Amino acid sequence: MSTVLVTVTGHDRPGVTGELFTALATHSVEVLDIDQAVIRGQLTLGVLVRTPESAEPIKADVERAMRSMGMTVRVGVDQPEDEIRRSATHAIVVLGRPLQATAIGELALRFGTLGVNIESIRRIADYPVTGLELTVSAPEDDALRSAVIDVAAAAGVDIAVERIGIARRAKRLIVFDVDSTLITGEVIEMLADHTGTRSKVEEITAAAMRGELDFAESLRARVSMLAGLDAAVLDQVAASLVLTPGARTTIRTLKRLGFRCGVVSGGFTQVISHLVTELDLDFAAANTLEVRDGRLTGRVVGEIVDRPGKAQALARFAAQHGVGLAQTVAVGDGANDIDMLSAAGLGIAFNAKPVVAGFADTTLNQPFLDPVLFILGISRDEIEAADAADGTLRRVPLE
Repeated sequence: MSTVLVTVTGHDRPGVTGELFTALATHSVEVLDIDQAVIRGQLTLGVLVRTPESAEPIKADVERAMRSMGMTVRVGVDQPEDEIRRSATHAIVVLGRPLQATAIGELALRFGTLGVNIESIRRIADYPVTGLELTVSAPEDDALRSAVIDVAAAAGVDIAVERIGIARRAKRLIVFDVDSTLITGEVIEMLADHTGTRSKVEEITAAAMRGELDFAESLRARVSMLAGLDAAVLDQVAASLVLTPGARTTIRTLKRLGFRCGVVSGGFTQVISHLVTELDLDFAAANTLEVRDGRLTGRVVGEIVDRPGKAQALARFAAQHGVGLAQTVAVGDGANDIDMLSAAGLGIAFNAKPVVAGFADTTLNQPFLDPVLFILGISRDEIEAADAADGTLRRVPLE
């Protein structure tokens, strides 16, 4: 038995693969492996076959068929079968705006020193960031992740690593933090604008998000500064919320795939309820401001949704929908998100404070939420094909 590797390159056009296999079909060959890539209209097609015949007639027929199509062909004989294909162990998504060759080169060099082999590469996004998805076979998980962290920091790109397997495709529930994650601002600071205490509130919020203050205590201190505020301001602030770019696309796409989508926030139910309605979310957990005689009392009622409370809310929502924690995704930016990010099957730190990033599975340092989809293996082409089908496709010009 001989093995024959046929590699075809040239301008992609209909019929190339058909002509190649028509030539192969005249011989007793067994197909062992096949790979194809098209980049900007240029085709590279590789086919590995095994045959009990002499390889020379196969080579001659294949070369003649491909020349007739204007293609270049290379035929190798007696390829070692034990190198047919390795099993990929990890999916790596590299995101940049722009994505420089330096980042890919440095990543590939580090892979070489670790014995990590790149099995395939595909472009997964061209908007609003450039994204590549690499599948690799890696002998050691921790060494791979450590190298990725180093390269991402040095090259200024985002790199997500996930093990390949059914678990990656089995995510079914996602929760977002709200302030500075699903929306661009901080609700409590917007409310404080109406009481003249914004600067004090901002100072406390920043310290709490860095993990320097207990969240529950910081929340009570900030809410106390809102005492006497007309409750009608809550609706005004809710109406002025600005979604993070890509938020609608992300939630719309995930709901098409059957995801349960929700928010878990240290903010306030009276404001969050507007987002739940606007985005058709499946659940929400947040704090409730006490209102008496149409004005805020400066207190919250019920249990505070703090750092442990966020993780508990994630677990509660997952249980309600029959979804295991391994099938959940959490996205957040502050220290009060740490337990939630750690508990989820995939925790994504979104433009997060340094103390948070170390507890997440991956970080995303882009001003868009769409890349959450790319990390999950959903391509921009797939997103836009679905949007085009229901008339929601549009690309907003980037600054």
